[in-house]
Amino acid sequence: MKTIKPLICFLAAVALVSCGQAPKAERTAETEALLAGLAQSATQGIMYGHHDDSVYGHGWKFEEGRSDVKSVCGDYPAVISFDLGEIELDTGLSIDDVPFDKIREEAVRQYERGGLVSFSWHPRNPRTGGDAWDLSDSSVVENVLPGGDCHEKFSSWLATVADFIGSVRTSDGTKVPILLRPWHEHSGSWFWWGADLCSVGEYKALWSMTVDSLAAHGVDNVLYAYSPGTEPTTPEEYLERYPGDETVDVLGFDCYQFSDGAEAYQARMERMISLVEAVAREHGKIPAVTETGYEGIPDPTWWTGTLLPVLRGHSLAYVLTWRNAHDKDSHFYGPFPGHPCEQDFVAFHDDPLTLFASDVNLY
Repeated sequence: MKTIKPLICFLAAVALVSCGQAPKAERTAETEALLAGLAQSATQGIMYGHHDDSVYGHGWKFEEGRSDVKSVCGDYPAVISFDLGEIELDTGLSIDDVPFDKIREEAVRQYERGGLVSFSWHPRNPRTGGDAWDLSDSSVVENVLPGGDCHEKFSSWLATVADFIGSVRTSDGTKVPILLRPWHEHSGSWFWWGADLCSVGEYKALWSMTVDSLAAHGVDNVLYAYSPGTEPTTPEEYLERYPGDETVDVLGFDCYQFSDGAEAYQARMERMISLVEAVAREHGKIPAVTETGYEGIPDPTWWTGTLLPVLRGHSLAYVLTWRNAHDKDSHFYGPFPGHPCEQDFVAFHDDPLTLFASDVNLY
């Protein structure tokens, strides 16, 4: 375990959590502990996260105990996220062909390590039957709300999500606390719930319906993360579709490096981190980078030369990079043995700012 700077802002962290905590319903003690743990951890460093880290990686799939990140640096990520896409189809397999039983199992393992488990959800288009990126019908959100022709179907989907979240339990029956990140990247228009596909009021109603439905089905082990893309440039734009302090715990954003280069990426990151930190302070929420990365990591010093510098000087709960596909050679965002960035990632891991599973116990 690396040496991390002592906790010097514990009272501030507690104040951050208590002044704007959500939601209305009572939550499990473990979930409340996670909320406090996230605030506390942000005063010690920034947790590193990786999507689907323990279910598959570059060239492998479903090998118990394996992780590309662990294979490189000897430690699991402090945050592991999984996607619930296509749970609504009741096939037993996620959008990435991962059995939901496997996701449940790995979520429990990550909780028992003391780390954070996060779920996103890319549901299919309930009106057309297409995927989450199907924009052929611009009235989907309107029609999943009460009174809409897809409301009953969508309500059953929410019940399925609730049942799964409630089933993620340890061997003694403890519900694993989950950070749920619904309706993400809504400031863009590539998902059926995006900015050009629904009004501000409809988006907020979708969020509220989601929270209320899960609570009505007994979900009391969830924190909620709000995460637009990089489109907002002001706090007002960032909060345009914000559903309210009572139903949000973590404020984040999704930002990737593309062909425009490292400097442009760093500028986007710096702008968004500063914006989110300011809004989080104002609303008593926990700031995070909910998705980031550089597909294929063509820069062998990207971790310490591009990502780490833009994180320094900021107080964030975590930064999460996207998945390492097992079946697509160039689709990866984390390190793996043999990649040219391997040693640079070890240096990233060893830096006192970054926290991995052995550095944290959020509960």
